[in-house]
Amino acid sequence: VIGQPAKSKRPKEPGENKIKPVNKKIKPKTPKIKERESADSSLKSQSILTQVMDKGRFQKLAATLSLSAGQSIELRCKGSNVTWNYPSYLDTFKDSRLSIKQLDRYGQLILANSTAADTGEYSCWLQLCNGNKCRKDETKTGSTYIFFTDQEELFVPTPSYFEIVYLNPDKPAVIPCRVTTPSAKVTLHREFPAEEIETDGTDIIYDVKKGFVYQHPTSDHKGIVYCKAESQGAPQISIKYHLLYVEVPKGPPSTTIAVSSNRAEVSDSVHVICTVLGEPDVDVNFRWQYPGQESERPVIIQNFWRLINRGTGHTTRISKSVLVVEDFEAGDAGNYICIAQNLQGETTVATKVELN
Repeated sequence: VIGQPAKSKRPKEPGENKIKPVNKKIKPKTPKIKERESADSSLKSQSILTQVMDKGRFQKLAATLSLSAGQSIELRCKGSNVTWNYPSYLDTFKDSRLSIKQLDRYGQLILANSTAADTGEYSCWLQLCNGNKCRKDETKTGSTYIFFTDQEELFVPTPSYFEIVYLNPDKPAVIPCRVTTPSAKVTLHREFPAEEIETDGTDIIYDVKKGFVYQHPTSDHKGIVYCKAESQGAPQISIKYHLLYVEVPKGPPSTTIAVSSNRAEVSDSVHVICTVLGEPDVDVNFRWQYPGQESERPVIIQNFWRLINRGTGHTTRISKSVLVVEDFEAGDAGNYICIAQNLQGETTVATKVELN
């Protein structure tokens, strides 16, 4: 029923005009050009995302929006194949307060009974599909960051009381103490020695949508920190963040291979160990090639990892894959190849085991 009155008022709603270009291609073109000439680059992407207001009115969304926690919100994105992005917190708990539907002419997102934890970016875009392959239409996107303000919860709640933040020398690090009230005064503090950390706006900046950002992390920044926020009342403290400096730079896995013995007797047990030193938060996948593979020779493969502290604030992740051949026989002699893979690429290492 909401769609009907909106339809009759289409000239007042440029967003409504754009969804019916099939028969009258020329008509919607003029407002489109005007909008592009007058809008700055930050507003270009706002064209397909609107908020449904009372009595069937629609409102285009700015880069940020503040609502009181407890309010419900309905967003619409023009198009017949819309994809949504929203705070991952809502996915983690399969939240029934969130409803997403695709209708003929628009995608609809409804969030009921909002909480401070729902604070974050809400965005949508059109998918261009050719058969099974789809890609994002970069010209048809919309995004807004919504603050669900709550004076009792100045910091966006998190599922844990303690988080690890890895400091990589080659990329900025974020201490994600985000607030629900954009006007809150937020400061960063070190636990030991107890002191406020100066935010100089160059090396350390505060981004209300992200938290504190260390632009060029060093080992001097390691330690335990927390944030403090003030807004019309008593100050509130965030959870604690343990900052660990990462020793190993980005790249394909730094991999080595070792074997319990390069020469084995019949019926021996042989262990081949593939080891990767890498970034603490980067997963490593292992694959093996070995002499008895094609004949489906039974082997035991175990994968595990742990974090080690080098003693100078440098933290490294050791990932291992161990291949065990029990009751070694002639067919097990040959090359044992380990392929270690991470997001940056893969590394292949090999060793040879001979029969005595």
